[in-house]
Amino acid sequence: MALLEREEPLASLAACGDEARLGQGRLVLVAGEAGVGKSALVERFTAGLTGTRCYLGACDGLFTPRPLGAFLDIAGQLGGEPAELAGRFDASAAREELFALLLGELGAPGGLRAVVVEDIHWADEATLDLLRFLARRIGSLPVLLVATYRDDELTASYPLRTALGDLAVQRCTRRVDLAPLSAAAVAALSAGSGLDAAELYRVTGGNAFYVTETLRTGLDQVPRSAVDAVLARVAGLGPGARDVLHAAALIGSVVEPWLLEQAADCPPSTVDELVDRGLLTADGAVLRFRHEIARRAVAQEIPAHRQPAIHARLLAALLAAGSTDHARLAFHAEAAGDDPATLEHATLAGRHAAELGSHQEAAAQFERALRVAHGEPSAVLADRYYALASELSVIDSWDAAAAAYERALSLWRAAGDPLREGDVLCRLSSTFWRLCRGREASNASEAAVRVLEPLGPSAELARAYASVAADLARQARFAETMALARRAETLAASLGAFGVQANTLNLQAWAGVGLGEDWEPPLHQALDITLSHGMAYEAGHIYTNLHEINCAEHRYAASEPHYLAGVAHCEEHDLGVYLTCLHGVRTSTLDRLGRWDEAVALAKVGLAMTVSSPVNRMIPQGTLGRILTRRGAAGAWPYLDQAMAAADGTGDPEYVVPMRLSRAEAHWLAGDLAAAHRDAVLAGLAADGTYPWLRGEAAVWIRRTGRSPIPAGEIAAPYRMELDGDWRGAAKAHDDLGCPYDAALVLLSSGEEEALRQALDVCQDLGAVATARLVRRTMRRLGIRSIPVGQRAATRRDPAGLTRREREVLALICAGRTDAEIAAELFISAKTASHHVSAVLGKLGVSNRRAAADQA
Repeated sequence: MALLEREEPLASLAACGDEARLGQGRLVLVAGEAGVGKSALVERFTAGLTGTRCYLGACDGLFTPRPLGAFLDIAGQLGGEPAELAGRFDASAAREELFALLLGELGAPGGLRAVVVEDIHWADEATLDLLRFLARRIGSLPVLLVATYRDDELTASYPLRTALGDLAVQRCTRRVDLAPLSAAAVAALSAGSGLDAAELYRVTGGNAFYVTETLRTGLDQVPRSAVDAVLARVAGLGPGARDVLHAAALIGSVVEPWLLEQAADCPPSTVDELVDRGLLTADGAVLRFRHEIARRAVAQEIPAHRQPAIHARLLAALLAAGSTDHARLAFHAEAAGDDPATLEHATLAGRHAAELGSHQEAAAQFERALRVAHGEPSAVLADRYYALASELSVIDSWDAAAAAYERALSLWRAAGDPLREGDVLCRLSSTFWRLCRGREASNASEAAVRVLEPLGPSAELARAYASVAADLARQARFAETMALARRAETLAASLGAFGVQANTLNLQAWAGVGLGEDWEPPLHQALDITLSHGMAYEAGHIYTNLHEINCAEHRYAASEPHYLAGVAHCEEHDLGVYLTCLHGVRTSTLDRLGRWDEAVALAKVGLAMTVSSPVNRMIPQGTLGRILTRRGAAGAWPYLDQAMAAADGTGDPEYVVPMRLSRAEAHWLAGDLAAAHRDAVLAGLAADGTYPWLRGEAAVWIRRTGRSPIPAGEIAAPYRMELDGDWRGAAKAHDDLGCPYDAALVLLSSGEEEALRQALDVCQDLGAVATARLVRRTMRRLGIRSIPVGQRAATRRDPAGLTRREREVLALICAGRTDAEIAAELFISAKTASHHVSAVLGKLGVSNRRAAADQA
């Protein structure tokens, strides 16, 4: 059938292919609803390629997928070392080896390579990791990577939504969106069919698959759905052929002829009949349904009482053939009602997925195993729940993790194993903290120590000491934290418990911040330990803290490389919990740096995740609440209330103080000074004895909103200057840090006309409507005349939303100036210049100065 209204997408693919031939590799994301014609488009495009080696892989949506299944198929087509590795790929084969081999083979001399990966909406995390891996590296290779997915079935849940966001920002990425056919196109396709074109369009909605199926069956024979269109054709089959088709539908999107013949006990001629009728299509050595909708339609027709027998035959055939695809075997075993086989293969599939970093799949397989793990000893069941909880914690699904850990705890107590009981109490402590259940977290860590100390030295005891030390740090008892963390480190190091040792070094860093000591060496030592011992999860934790402590100390330029390295690490290893945490802290950093549009966009992405711990949602909630408040927009308070509730649940001043001050600012901007002062005082109480930056910010808000005494203790320099009346020094200090809004608040307190006008300029550039309104009221009260009204017209007109200052910076970027030269020319600090450059690149959606200059 002709491809109508696809000239533009085909031209886009062709352009990407031409660029890839020149060594500018491209990743093309082809999106559209089920049946819109993504596969047909890609097939037409690849069929027209000359001098190109094409490889095809597809993700399967029938069962919990085999990790990297699509790319293992592609590796087999490549031949050589990739094919050899694919043939023996299991838990013993490192996925990094496959990644490197695929990249090397695709980038080898010999012209353009085109790789098509279909249906990534069913991809496992390891496959998505490999897509990210390739997207970051093919930019200088003659490689065209095409990935198709259904955007009508795409939810906000992790992992594909996150992966698409990550892939979209790669320079090599292009996107092709396929829309349904127009009424005119449907009329053209139906010309000569005798069908009413308007009715055909109404029934199908322009979906190419629906149109095709209905044209073959006729409007008078089918209801208004593709399912009925498929089943109308199935009805013409004899009983034997229908049984074979049923078996094919339960095999999956890709059907191996040998498996179909064995499972259905049929001759090849019956399979040929299905191909002749168009129900199955030949694709090299395998068969496929013409569309997944067709497969589902057939599967739904199979009587429920007959399905277990078909799955049992499929399981037997796969086992007889020596299959080691445990994910596939587990699916068929469970559907067949074979509990022992389900238990065996789901367990193996879960372990394999975990070793490959596909933690979503691992959790799904461990849950499958637990559904059939009847009558096992308490200790064995406890291990199963513990393994499940560990995977759930990695993917940031902490409610479910808590339930699994609690079940493991009761089972180990029943089994009389105090060592494992103490260990799971430690895990529960960190889990409760992630759920903002601070008091329960403290109780669990203290209970772990009570259980483990009588047993003598152990890695579990070292972990329990670290857990108690973490609780002490949250109470700002930094000297006690340091002492206990060092005790735990000594014990962990003596036992070779490197992961625990790294965690104790992390705690020493936080205590060092509170004690005014050099906190960086412990963290870098911890990172070296985790990376050298292949501890991906623990390394993700350290990267997160390197970023977070630098941000807490307002060292934003220093935080940047740790953020980027941490994100790359977490993406590579499917560490959803720390990836979400990094992005959350990043939103507050972008807020401080005045990059509010980026902060809002990133916060919304984080909050769109359906699986995210309350502690990881809290920071983007606070960021959104603050920015919406400053912009005078509706909807700020629900975010502020949710963030405050979560912060109070942790009991951690690091979170309580910023969230309490966010509320104080919101009340202040609304003119409710009493409520603002009340929240500021509560923030001051929470900040007492903590970090100088927290104490300082709380102190200036107490002064800004009322006249209560300022909490004693060391206060960070910019805030101390403001409290001492040196508003010029304080504003410059904030500006040197690259924090324009903080500087504007200081200028607002000055009472001088020039400073107030500068504050108004900053607020208008940022779009801080509510704050600008307060500045104008102050200016009018002081009798200042000629007060500007509204956002700068130049900013409103700028197509990229650049402020006046950012346009000046962009002009200097185009002139080839460095950050230092920009700073000198504009009379600003080098850090501020660097932040302005980053903001310009972000608003233009580019990754470097040259691209910004080209776009300018």
